[in-house]
Amino acid sequence: MADVVTFGEAMIRLSPPNFQRLEQTVSLDVQIGGGELNVAVGVSRLGLKSAWVSRLPKNALGRLLENRARQAGVDTSEILWTDEGRLGLYFVEFGAAPRPSSVLYDRAYSSISAIRTGEVNWEEVFAGAKWFHTSGITPALSDSAAAVTREALQAAREAGVTVSYDLNYRGKLWSPAKAQSVQEPLMEYVDVLITTEEDTNVVFKIKAESRGEEKGFERVSAEPYKEVARRLKEKFNFRAVAITLRENPLVWRNTWTAIAYADGKFYDDVKYDLEIVDRIGGGDSFSAGFIYGYLAHKSYAAAVRYGNAFSALKHTNPGDFNWATLAEVEQLLKGASLRVAR
Repeated sequence: MADVVTFGEAMIRLSPPNFQRLEQTVSLDVQIGGGELNVAVGVSRLGLKSAWVSRLPKNALGRLLENRARQAGVDTSEILWTDEGRLGLYFVEFGAAPRPSSVLYDRAYSSISAIRTGEVNWEEVFAGAKWFHTSGITPALSDSAAAVTREALQAAREAGVTVSYDLNYRGKLWSPAKAQSVQEPLMEYVDVLITTEEDTNVVFKIKAESRGEEKGFERVSAEPYKEVARRLKEKFNFRAVAITLRENPLVWRNTWTAIAYADGKFYDDVKYDLEIVDRIGGGDSFSAGFIYGYLAHKSYAAAVRYGNAFSALKHTNPGDFNWATLAEVEQLLKGASLRVAR
């Protein structure tokens, strides 16, 4: 029985070592990643029981992916296994200023893109669960995946499970117009929306009327983000809206923080300066930390603090998964030293 259930696609990630380009490399580093699986791994690392629902091909690559998920403590018993389709791949070229990192997807005809309503026993999946998480990537995979996403959200609502949804717009998967038309009807089943100001503008056409003054790479005022959060909550009647805020003056030097709006109050936290090892999965780690913080402390203030700290630590880990521990998160929340831990 899982505390947190997630649903979505995961893929094999292949990266050239030592900042090489795909065209020049002779080897590739193998990692596993996918937004919802990253969240399941994250809450497991923090001490909750998690389960991941997906659809995988019956072959060695599907088994590789499942094994990595199980290694990270995720319950994989609800995976659908099929002879249909394939496992998606994505390639990451790590850049350095002024060349940004880039992603190349090879995910067409994946097994999960052919998932159909009625295949997952959602009543069984949600038995005893406290929280369900998915993202805007899943309904973007295909019309049938969008239908199953709606089915899952409806079932979670009927089961009394809290639902979080990361808007997570991917322009390589669908257009802004399609993203809006598919996702706006889904929002009636969502309790907590996790997003960025940019994604909110692209998908829901909601942006701040007045933006803060920009100075270099740092926006002086946080008020525009608060305005976006307030308007989202008013439009869709969410219990809470969380917005992550990243500044990236350099590829490997970023800042990170987040805010949330719930119960008529704004919750914010410190801004972390990041020396990045790998930023992919940072938003998913925020979601995982937010979920853990709320379930463990019944507080949106704690949710923001744990989400923010867990995400900051993720940026120090290679790969999509966050290998930080709860003890490390809580030490960071106390103001951890950067001296060597002996």
